[in-house]
Amino acid sequence: MSAWVLPDHIADVLPSEARHIEELRRDLLDAARCYGYELVMPPLLEHLESLLSGSGEALDLQTFKLVDQLSGRMMGLRADSTPQVARIDAHLLNRQGVTRLCYCGPVLHTRPGSPHATREPLQFGAEIYGHAGLEADLETLLLALDSLKVARVNVPAIDMADARIVKALLAGVALPGDLLERLHAALAAKDASELSILTRDFPSASRQGLLALVQLYGDDKVLLEAEKILPALPAVHEALQNLKWLASRLDGARISFDLADLRGYAYYTGATFSIYAAGASDALVRGGRYDEVGAVFGRNRPATGFSLDVKALVGVLAAPPLRAAIRAPWRDDADLRAAIAALRAQGETVVCVLPGHESEVDEFHCDRELLQRAQQWVVQAV
Repeated sequence: MSAWVLPDHIADVLPSEARHIEELRRDLLDAARCYGYELVMPPLLEHLESLLSGSGEALDLQTFKLVDQLSGRMMGLRADSTPQVARIDAHLLNRQGVTRLCYCGPVLHTRPGSPHATREPLQFGAEIYGHAGLEADLETLLLALDSLKVARVNVPAIDMADARIVKALLAGVALPGDLLERLHAALAAKDASELSILTRDFPSASRQGLLALVQLYGDDKVLLEAEKILPALPAVHEALQNLKWLASRLDGARISFDLADLRGYAYYTGATFSIYAAGASDALVRGGRYDEVGAVFGRNRPATGFSLDVKALVGVLAAPPLRAAIRAPWRDDADLRAAIAALRAQGETVVCVLPGHESEVDEFHCDRELLQRAQQWVVQAV
């Protein structure tokens, strides 16, 4: 195998795309800062038991594992930053009030999330700890939408659900793990016939409620229909009211509901959302409430947040125009060096043409030149 062939779903990022990713990363962090989110930088690898505490089997299977040559202990390369941020909130900051944290860094996956996805996403996320009310859920949604606005994503569509609905319908039903997984898979696939078989011995109310869920997707009429046909359980009622409240405050957004959506069912504890856009084969943003995330660290605080892959986001955006630049000659001349330094101090990109070479740059458009006129270095249009 050639030395320059990379592993499957791992790729180098070339100049123009790399610049686009980096500029978007800065814009996203600035958007979070405007909401009052503080930046944290968790380590790329940790002891495995810390990294996977409470994360469930799905994250375990996505995590690369290795042996620490210093201690001999197993370590893992993070596949998701949220457990690390929960650890930071619980143990390092240990604040009593609300804490808003954001981050942006690479994560590694043993398998790609979709056929064309990278195994090295650049994960941006924002999370609120310490507030159990809907105000935090709404702020998370608004920041997620503003993040896409910063990226110039046109007309995103929000799909909403709530993890408590299925949990309430299954309350009191004893299920072995394999049957529970099959049940969740049938709900996600909206496979009514499989669901009918799996629930044949369930209590009538649970069975009818679960079978109804596969039809409960669409616009806001879904919530009205759900109130009529789902069992009158307090958790179901609260979940539906919360979804109504959140949706009513997202002015102008395209919103749909899928009450059988169970992605991350072992993780989320309340309202969840996915945000889609034209040109994307999967959701660009996923988020929701996950109040149990800090429990394994001894501090079970309310928590809600979202994350996105900056690389995937760039993949659906139009390429930005080339950055304007100034072409300058290379000469051992103090005045020329001073002129170039002054231009760069003003924020200009100045590309020096080295002796005997033309500068080949894909990222910049040299629309001006630095020329000497009457013993002065001046910038002129090309």
